[in-house]
Amino acid sequence: MKKDEQDSIHWSRQKEQAAYWQTQILLTLFKIFPVIILRVFAFPVGFFYFLFSKKGRTESRRFLEKAVSFIEDSVLVKKCRSPLGALRHIISFSLSLVEKLQAWGGKFRFKDIHFQDDNIVELIQELENKNGAFIIISHIGNMELLRGLASFNQTGVSRNIKITSIIDTEVTARFKKILKELNPQAGMDTINAKTIDPYTVILLEEKLKAGELAVIAGDRTSVSDTEKNLMLPFLGEQAPFSHGVFYLAALMNVSVYFIFALRRKELSLIPEYDMHVHKCSISFDCTKRERLTRSRNLAISYVEFLELYCKKHPFQWYNFFNFWSKGV
Repeated sequence: MKKDEQDSIHWSRQKEQAAYWQTQILLTLFKIFPVIILRVFAFPVGFFYFLFSKKGRTESRRFLEKAVSFIEDSVLVKKCRSPLGALRHIISFSLSLVEKLQAWGGKFRFKDIHFQDDNIVELIQELENKNGAFIIISHIGNMELLRGLASFNQTGVSRNIKITSIIDTEVTARFKKILKELNPQAGMDTINAKTIDPYTVILLEEKLKAGELAVIAGDRTSVSDTEKNLMLPFLGEQAPFSHGVFYLAALMNVSVYFIFALRRKELSLIPEYDMHVHKCSISFDCTKRERLTRSRNLAISYVEFLELYCKKHPFQWYNFFNFWSKGV
């Protein structure tokens, strides 16, 4: 297969074997060693991936080269342009896998998550009032942290919060198997993103009315209908984002939040995260035609935040494929 053809393949059809075996190795070690030892092991595991995954190196360099033009921090620019930038990027990914296992295994300390002076107060208040919320996350930082903590009732809210994840269950089947070994409840509340229909929309609405959270990634495009992607400016070039994600959020009569969990130091053996919570100010109490426009505005707002955090934390962007290809 030619390189251009490989780049145009949808992300859901690309092989994820490298990330899978990284997780499988770390899971085995997770059961044997203390977490600090596991973090140390993440460095050689990432180095091995760097050596033998040409695609991982290529896509890391592609992203870092694109992002570096928008980064103002001169030290961070130097790291991105370093010949070892891709290695730093991939080891950062390995460490994030360790912390995903920690979160789902109930071994990540809530005190190591630092909420910011943003909209976290509004979100907690809504949950305390038994209102649901629609959460849009991303593949920068640790998107599993919130879901993992919620499954062990460590959200900082006085009541147990149920979370429904909207994911491509076929692509993530192997990872769900791993997560279930850590937490038998993992994956129990999921909706397959490929099979959303009026019935699942009603089901989701009922869950949100019951005070639950719905979580979906905004930086993954439609598996079944790539023609309906929104092409939006992202790091200087038009990139595809799923219209369906943001239209689904617009259909729900609840508040929409963007949440990003970013590691303070990407290669530190002591993981501390800044959790950023941004409430969308766009109202969806409107006609169907207006909702189409407002859902697009919602997507634009999300991408602006995504770009902001990519500039600040480029080594925590874990989409190792050509994100700007129309096929993704």
